[in-house]
Amino acid sequence: MKKETLEKRTKIANDIMYYIYTHIDTNIDIEELSLDLNISKFHMHRIFKEIFGRNIYESIKSIRLQKASNLLLTNKYSTISSIVNSCGYSSQSSFIKIFKERFGMSPKEWKNGGYKEYSNEIIKQSKFAMKSKANFENITPTIVKAKAIESYYIRNRGYNKNIEATWQKLQTWVLTNNIKSYKRAALFHDNPTITPLDECQYIACIIVDDEKSIKSDRIPKFKIAEGVYARFDLKAKAEDLLPFIQWVYHEWLPKSEYETTTKPSYAIYDKLDFIDGDDEFEFSFYVSINY
Repeated sequence: MKKETLEKRTKIANDIMYYIYTHIDTNIDIEELSLDLNISKFHMHRIFKEIFGRNIYESIKSIRLQKASNLLLTNKYSTISSIVNSCGYSSQSSFIKIFKERFGMSPKEWKNGGYKEYSNEIIKQSKFAMKSKANFENITPTIVKAKAIESYYIRNRGYNKNIEATWQKLQTWVLTNNIKSYKRAALFHDNPTITPLDECQYIACIIVDDEKSIKSDRIPKFKIAEGVYARFDLKAKAEDLLPFIQWVYHEWLPKSEYETTTKPSYAIYDKLDFIDGDDEFEFSFYVSINY
């Protein structure tokens, strides 16, 4: 396949995935989406499966379930019914059936603490994370109103070793374009402590301060959503990242009396160990909240 053709197809698939994530609380109309993208439904389905390895409907089903499972553990003041509606489900009974098939327990059992055992099994998938001895109890976030942020990105399927190669590609793009002033960020569409690590959608982003001279045929753009966020500032070793995210979602959020939304969390890095080479991260982690 020609490079130009692959880039075009990748952009279409990424646009579809971005649309799904940002409209997960609605009835996603594939017909309307194909009109917006100006391609046939058949072509759209074929490209998406070629790039992501599964069809659009499977992805919508999986993303809805991931979002709902996360809200069930963080939003203790929300009913199961309201969470189901906010993730685009039209029927609570069908949601309960699908949920049991995926997680081996009912939404109520999950909400009442069943998620902890499930999450700990996922953490055990990462030998790296199992080394962590970090304690996060003394970290206090700052509540901020964040503006929408334009970013260039590469999507990485899986919270795994491939992330390092993805960041190296982005760094090559930065150097090729002589970009002097920029920030590095990551978007976590899925909570990697309750979504199997090989299924997580991790997005590596470059936020450019001055875009006038950027040529971006290869690297697409999207916006990180504006909103109210709890911002956690910390230094951590690589093995501490998954335990930290687990602590935010499973300890801090349920105790804080805040609730989260379907907007993805994101991190902005001052230091990234893949690039800076010293096995340490300095970053601000933003988790969407309301009260």
